[in-house]
Amino acid sequence: MSGLLSIRGVAKIFGQAKVLNAVSLEVAEGEFLTILGESGSGKTTLLRIIAGFEQPDEGEVWMERERLDLLPPSRRGVNTVFQSYALFPHLSVFENVAYGLRAKKTPAKEITTRVESALAQVKIDDFARRKPAQLSGGQQQRVALSRALVNRPRLLLLDEPLSALDANLRRQMQSELKALQREVGIAFVFVTHDQEEAMTLSDRIALLRAGEVEQVSTPRELYNRPRTAYVASFVGQTNLLHARVENGIADAGPLKWPCAMPNGQTLFSLRPEHIRIVDAMHLSLPTSVRVRGSVRKRLFNGPSDLVEIQCEGGLILTARVPNQGELGSELLLEFSAESAIALQSTTRER
Repeated sequence: MSGLLSIRGVAKIFGQAKVLNAVSLEVAEGEFLTILGESGSGKTTLLRIIAGFEQPDEGEVWMERERLDLLPPSRRGVNTVFQSYALFPHLSVFENVAYGLRAKKTPAKEITTRVESALAQVKIDDFARRKPAQLSGGQQQRVALSRALVNRPRLLLLDEPLSALDANLRRQMQSELKALQREVGIAFVFVTHDQEEAMTLSDRIALLRAGEVEQVSTPRELYNRPRTAYVASFVGQTNLLHARVENGIADAGPLKWPCAMPNGQTLFSLRPEHIRIVDAMHLSLPTSVRVRGSVRKRLFNGPSDLVEIQCEGGLILTARVPNQGELGSELLLEFSAESAIALQSTTRER
C-alpha cells in the first residue's frame, strides 16, 4: 500500500500540559489504522489535528504532497464520524446525509444519486424518510457513516463511534464497519480506548501513552511482540518477570531459561495462556521451564479461568486454563523459554 497521510513530529500544548509530544505516524492508502490509548493519552486531540479542528503547536500533517495543517477542514479531503453522531433531529435520514452536499451547492440530481448510494452502502436505504429519533443506536451510527461517506473523502476519521452501543450491537457493528471499510477502499483512522476493539478491527495499531507513540504494529505483533512493559500490560494480560541474564541464561529466582540476550538485568513478558499445568510424569522438552506453586485465586473468565499461583521464592504467576475440572491446591507449571519475550527498557519517567 502506498502512503496517504504523514504526521511528522506533531506536538500540542494546552496551558501547561503537553498533550502530544513529537508524534509521527504514517497511514497507507486503504489502511485501517487504530489510535489506541487510555483516557488522556492524546488520541482524540491527534484526530482533531488531522481533521483541522485543532492546530499543532509543532510539526506538520501531510496528505501525499499537500500540507494539511495549513488548510481549513473543508479543504482537507477528510471527514469525521463523532462519538455523539451529531445528527440533526429535525431532518430525515436522507436530508441528514444530503446536508453537506446541499451546503456545497451540489446539483439536486447528483445529490439524490449520491445520497441513495451512500445509504445503500451502509444498508439503511429503507429508513431514508425517518427522523433520527425513530432509529436505533446502530441505525443512527450507520447514518453518521453514510453522511461522511457521501462526501467521498480520501480519509475517514472515527472518534470512538461505537462506544454508545451495547456489547452485542457493538460486536456486530465492528464486523460491519470492517467489511464496509474493505468495500469502500478508503483509509480509516479509528480512535478507541478498547484494546479488544482495536485488535478486532485494525490493520495496524498505534498505541499512545501520555502523548507519545509507544508502539505501532499489527495487532498480532503488538500482542505477541510487545516492545515495552506498558504495551505488554495494556494489550491483554501478562506476567512481568525481572531477570538477570548471565552467559545466555535468564535467572528470575525460581525460574531459569536460555535466552539470546546480553548480560544484565532484563524484563520479560510471559502471557498467561503460555503457562500450562502439567503432571510430573509429563515429558519435558529441552526448552521447557517448570516451577511448583499453590493456587491463591481462580477467576472465571468465560471459556477459560485466570489462576493466580504463588510459586517458590515468593514469585506470583497468572495462568490461563480451561474452566472445566477442579485444580489441586499444589500445581506444577510449565512454559517454553521462547514464550518469555524480552522487553525494551523505556527512557521516559512516569
